[in-house]
Amino acid sequence: MPEQGDLVVVTIREVQNYGAIVQLDEYPGISGFIHIAEVATGWIKHIKDFVRVNQRTVCKVLNVDNNRRHVDLSLKRVNEHQKREKIEEWKNDQKAYKLLEIVSKEANITDKGLMKNIEDYLISEYGSVYDAFFDAASNKDFMKDKNEPWKDIFIKVSKENISIPMVKIGGEIDMYSLASNGIDLIKNALDIGDTKNIDLTYAGSPKYRISVVDEDYKSAEEKLKNVLEMISTRCKKNNISYSFARDEQ
Repeated sequence: MPEQGDLVVVTIREVQNYGAIVQLDEYPGISGFIHIAEVATGWIKHIKDFVRVNQRTVCKVLNVDNNRRHVDLSLKRVNEHQKREKIEEWKNDQKAYKLLEIVSKEANITDKGLMKNIEDYLISEYGSVYDAFFDAASNKDFMKDKNEPWKDIFIKVSKENISIPMVKIGGEIDMYSLASNGIDLIKNALDIGDTKNIDLTYAGSPKYRISVVDEDYKSAEEKLKNVLEMISTRCKKNNISYSFARDEQ
């Protein structure tokens, strides 16, 4: 059963004049009711203007009746940002449990008790099954101290099915040299080799564009910082005028 104050994903099953009956998608067998006063702010002339049968939405739990396995809900107390976040979380959970079934099949795990133990372990260590899959897809050190027989299959399934969102940061470098071999000095200063996920392009003298793409801002910021420090050091050594202007986020 959910707790008072929780946000829950529901599907509208019946719309009546005084409210809507719903099922809680995350809690099998649990029903809920949204009183017309909790459907929307202001006066409601036609409730069907706001809810419809088979509509999936997000509600806030107002009251829980454990004996009846029933909850009272509010639709109007959930803002659009909360709704988007909760639906995304719910979709991720749905995907995660389907992936866990794939892991079970490929690892030839038929013991439901064992799978429940694996699920409980992932939730306790990573917060949710989806977060465990996400970590396995993006982190080389996933379960590095564990030698579970299903670990390699879990990582493989994660990498095949979880897309890691990428962030991009960068800016404009302005540099010039009055030396006779200034062009060569600038080329040398900008030589960062074949650096993965870092792009350095000519933007018309004396400007150059640099961008870093990575899985998270912390890692991207570190890479950008290191490259700029290397370029700056070379510029100082060879008396090259140098400045960097960061792109606005």
